[in-house]
Amino acid sequence: MSGSNLKHLEKIKDTIDKSDALTEEEKSDSMKRIEEWYREDMAWGTFMKELSNISPTIKALLAELGLI
Repeated sequence: MSGSNLKHLEKIKDTIDKSDALTEEEKSDSMKRIEEWYREDMAWGTFMKELSNISPTIKALLAELGLI
C-alpha cells in the first residue's frame, strides 16, 4: 500500500475511533472493513510487484497503465 493510502486509512481509523456519533458496533464493523481493504490492497501490491519482476516490458506496461 502506498504511504499516502496508508496515512489516509490511519486517519479514517482514528476519526472513527474518536467519534461520539457511532456506536461501538458501528466502529467495530468499520474497523473490520478498513482492515479488509488494507489486506486486499496489500495483496494487490504484492501481485503487481511479482508480476513486474517477470520482465522490464511487463513492468513498463503496468507503469503505463498506472498500476505500479
